Amino acid sequence: MLNRIVWLCASSLIIMSGVYFTFKLKFIQFRIIKMFKSLKSNKKDKEGVTPIESLMMVLAGRIGVGSIAGVALSIYYGGIGSIFWMWVSSILGASLTFVETILGMKYQKKDTNKISKGGPSYYIKFGLNNKILGGIYAVIIIISDIFGFISIQTNTIVHSFQGIINVNSLMLGLIISIFVIIIISGGAKRIAHFASKIVPLMTIFYLIVSLFIIICNINIVPNIFIQIFKSAFEFKSISGGILGTVVIGIQRGIFSSEAGIGTGAIASSISTLKTEKEKQSQGYIQMLGIYITTFLICTSTALIIMTSNTSSINYTNFNGIELIQQALTYHLGNFGNIFIFIIIFLFAFTTILSSYYNGESSLKYFIDKPNKTLKILKISTLLSIILGSITSSKIIWGLVDSLVGVLAIINIYSIMKLKNEIKID
Repeated sequence: MLNRIVWLCASSLIIMSGVYFTFKLKFIQFRIIKMFKSLKSNKKDKEGVTPIESLMMVLAGRIGVGSIAGVALSIYYGGIGSIFWMWVSSILGASLTFVETILGMKYQKKDTNKISKGGPSYYIKFGLNNKILGGIYAVIIIISDIFGFISIQTNTIVHSFQGIINVNSLMLGLIISIFVIIIISGGAKRIAHFASKIVPLMTIFYLIVSLFIIICNINIVPNIFIQIFKSAFEFKSISGGILGTVVIGIQRGIFSSEAGIGTGAIASSISTLKTEKEKQSQGYIQMLGIYITTFLICTSTALIIMTSNTSSINYTNFNGIELIQQALTYHLGNFGNIFIFIIIFLFAFTTILSSYYNGESSLKYFIDKPNKTLKILKISTLLSIILGSITSSKIIWGLVDSLVGVLAIINIYSIMKLKNEIKID
């Protein structure tokens, strides 16, 4: 019940603020050509990373299990109409992403290693002069990303692998934790460089297989889109009728794209760009990331599910991945399970890295030289991975959903208070 109230408030704020910034910024989220032109920038200084690497790092967080298991959950609980509201939330949320990116870079600081850090905690503290609210946001990020996002990624990897072979969950969690510690021990730069190599490959791989499935079922795809639009406005009782469908669609859209909750601004703030034009280019790039996540990855997932025979299946301890596994097995046979495990492992693993960076950046909000505390954060990350491998999916999703809703409320409040600082050329 509390989760529904939180997300009803968060959804309302996201829609209203999204509409406001859409008009204020002159429909900036529809400047697709500008987004692609901004990708040409490869500028960095000796302490930073390129805007493209920053995009890959943000995508590493966005293209996680929310783009696959989250979409399956949306369809399972909210009906196919929830996909329409996922699209709407992403279009409106893209303008919020632009605003978050600009503010994150405007108020970014440097840590003791001269690596830039930023995000909502920083523009709340230095822009709104509200240290307490900034601290609350940072604490929630640490809890939600380290103990929530990371746990659900691990949980989904385990569920996916057990769809192929029934092995010990704890053992899988330990193996994943070893891979993670190797990457995060290298700090923000290693995470960014790793993401820049893996994210494009895993995205292209998933889209190629998705396109193959869609082409093989092209005769029913138009009808699926018709169903999505019709179901979006139906008043039948699906998790609370049309209101439930809207909220679930927005909830899952925000979970996958992160638009409106501010976490994308944490990763994009690692870029050290000087001029306002450069910062705006980064904003355009981050908006493009929203569309890649929602309209390519999430929509592909929805079409894979809706062209299969999974609509009448019931599950217990439902993670969401079971539905897409069933759909891919229908389309691709035994290869479907192997394919989704590879994809889930890559998607979830890169999200774990991105979530850890969010937690690290938020920890640095409180401590300038957090060397000892960072060791505790890394140990907590490994424990979260292990716990996520054995904990109930329902418990983890419930924790993550509520915290993400609170983050959205705090972030939307903050960017609306700072709205006069946002201008475009």
